[in-house]
Amino acid sequence: MDAAWTPVGLTVAVLLGYEALLVLLPRRLAAARHAGLREEWLRVVSAQPGAELLAVQTLRNSLMSATLLASTAALALMGSVTLAAPSLKASLAASSGAPSPRLVLELVLLALLFASLASTLMAVRLYNHAGFIGGLPVGSPGRARWTEAGVGYVRRAGLLYGVGLRQLVLVVPVVAAMLLPTAGPVAALLVVAVLYSLDRFDADAAGT
Repeated sequence: MDAAWTPVGLTVAVLLGYEALLVLLPRRLAAARHAGLREEWLRVVSAQPGAELLAVQTLRNSLMSATLLASTAALALMGSVTLAAPSLKASLAASSGAPSPRLVLELVLLALLFASLASTLMAVRLYNHAGFIGGLPVGSPGRARWTEAGVGYVRRAGLLYGVGLRQLVLVVPVVAAMLLPTAGPVAALLVVAVLYSLDRFDADAAGT
């Protein structure tokens, strides 16, 4: 058995464990709180006449940020496909057909980049919809009719943007494991520790 399987397996297990933590404890982390902040923000600006320009500009900034992240993920994905193709061909050509540790890492890399691209593209789409709602005159029937839809758009867009950004950061330990398998688990633990410190919501600091 290839000695690289152990560190590779540990690297992937740490990444999967962190994703499971986010699924099990969503309301204890910052993402849920920030989603509530975005909802409240849109409701507040929807009640302030003359705030249409502020709303549109703020949503445009978020749209540009999500677009930049999607472009980065797309470029990285295309490069990774080129990188993984030779390993996949070699694995299929082998008599056993069993994947190598490097091929597994390359497939994990592709999955992370695809998830980042898909999430950020959906965030771009939702921020675009919210921008039209934010530009409607405050007090108009259209603004009143679409405000709650806009609240849902900005909430989901922010959550998807966070998912896309996180998947892009999780690429780091995978790349480290590809360069040196034993570095993978160490890099995964360090990255997950940093992400958790950022994702954890500090109620005392927020004043709640």
